[in-house]
Amino acid sequence: MKLKVQSIHFDADKKLVNFIQKKVDKLETYFDRMVDGEVFLRLNNEGVENKTVEIKLNLPGNQLFAVEKARSFEAATDQATEALKAQLKKFKTKVKYGRV
Repeated sequence: MKLKVQSIHFDADKKLVNFIQKKVDKLETYFDRMVDGEVFLRLNNEGVENKTVEIKLNLPGNQLFAVEKARSFEAATDQATEALKAQLKKFKTKVKYGRV
């Protein structure tokens, strides 16, 4: 899936971008008709959990969104993809039974 990763006020290294791409690609096992996605990485100055990951997935006729904060971008990505996995499962049941 085509994924656009944007890091706000810093440059994300290639290893982090590849990690995020791999995690989001795994979501295709739950719903294979995803169009594309956007990821926003933010570094906040306050607190211990100062890294924020926002993931937006575009589906045919719908959009899913998750935002998570954690100590590292990898941990926040894990949490956000878990939230999106639950949303995808719920969305897939709605599509299956014609409620969307």
